Amino acid sequence: MASKYHLEESVKWRIIGRLEAGQSIMETATCLNISRQTVSKLWKQFQNDGSVVRRPGQGRKRMTTASEDRYLALTARRNRKATARQLSSELAAATGTVASRQTIYRRLNEKGLYARKPRVCVLLSSQKKRDRFNWCKEHQNWTEHQWSHVLFTDESRFSLTGDSKRVYIWRESGTRNDPSNIVERDRFGSGGVMVWGGIMIDGRTPLHVFSSGSVTGQIYRDEVLDPYVRLFRGAYGPDFLFMDDNARPHRANLVDEFLESEDIKRIPWPPNSPDLNPIENLWDYLGRAIARIHPPPRDVNALKTALLEEWRLIPQTVVNNVISSLKTRCDIAKVDNYNQGLASSGYHLTAKRKVDAVEI
Repeated sequence: MASKYHLEESVKWRIIGRLEAGQSIMETATCLNISRQTVSKLWKQFQNDGSVVRRPGQGRKRMTTASEDRYLALTARRNRKATARQLSSELAAATGTVASRQTIYRRLNEKGLYARKPRVCVLLSSQKKRDRFNWCKEHQNWTEHQWSHVLFTDESRFSLTGDSKRVYIWRESGTRNDPSNIVERDRFGSGGVMVWGGIMIDGRTPLHVFSSGSVTGQIYRDEVLDPYVRLFRGAYGPDFLFMDDNARPHRANLVDEFLESEDIKRIPWPPNSPDLNPIENLWDYLGRAIARIHPPPRDVNALKTALLEEWRLIPQTVVNNVISSLKTRCDIAKVDNYNQGLASSGYHLTAKRKVDAVEI
């Protein structure tokens, strides 16, 4: 049954109207599906002061004071990794007030603080930060026409168990340990594949599945550069720019020699900057598409087939949108550098793998 404290004023007046018309408290409560106690208390209040408005001070007394709420918010901001249980203990030690975890959550929510997953970070030296900043400054005003000459590439691994960060389940409260709500995971890992892909404005490469689980400089040259990148260079002409990150296989001597022999120009790429590479969004998009398949792929061959098909089905508008987001990515990276001190060393610099403003 509904509680008095949640009744709308219009419902309260309907209750009063029925009682004034001669209906009993029990009959009114039954007709409106409201507890008899609520109807009785409301009728007594109306008889005493002619009002149905909740009086100040009614209801359960607030457990924490305003100063204690401020203390909680200040403590949470000073130690952002503190759990609600830890904050409750600190509050009890400081003020003697014992509050539940739920109360802690509510008080922090009132102060605009919410429990969220932290952004992913990578550790950068001062020089690497400076390199990122300079790259963003140089490229933030590039036009779409300039970016249209760049082939953005990357590798990614997909496994049969999926990515737990992409998987959520719907369940009832208190059923966490039900077998139907448990996702099994092999502690030693499961089968998977390593793939490579490239994207451009109004174009993309086929998705390539590597023949082995790891990538060396020779495999990179023979399975990626020769059959894919070389052909794109020939199709786009001398303005073509090739983007790959600074992974060790990408910078092998035989790779550099091959690119030079084929007159393939690289666009310089700042270190530790997956957040600037738009293809990262596509890996996430692809992973979510695979996670939606029912039943899911049961073996590596089925996973390969699904990846190739879902890559082919990604709308080109999605590809174009993530590449068009590069100005936003550069702006975010520059702000991160300023916020964390361009000349400071040892700070963690945010490496977002998705730009919120990009719709995919």
